[in-house]
Amino acid sequence: MSHEHVSNTKRIWTVFGILSIVTIVEVFLGIVKPPIIHNNSFLGLNLLNWIFIILTGLKAYYIVYAFMHMEGERTSLQYAVIFPLIFLVVYLLFILLTEGHYVFEVFKNSTIKWNF
Repeated sequence: MSHEHVSNTKRIWTVFGILSIVTIVEVFLGIVKPPIIHNNSFLGLNLLNWIFIILTGLKAYYIVYAFMHMEGERTSLQYAVIFPLIFLVVYLLFILLTEGHYVFEVFKNSTIKWNF
């Protein structure tokens, strides 16, 4: 019984290319900050930040999918790993944005001065 060695070089370069392109887009948007995106907001956060959150989430998903070999697993296992993670990240974002907005409003509208 012989086993053929399968080279994953093309797959590695493909993953590297995709992650690099997404990172370059993030850096470009962070440097340029297009006014149409940066000056508009959605749910209390500007659109540029939402784009960063979404692109970072996509990169994290792709890293788990490619480097943790989730593409070869059954769909039920993929969902069992990804859905709780998505839920926890969305919940964390909700808590951070809600509490951050509250603290900002307290300091903005009260006699307490910004001392930090």
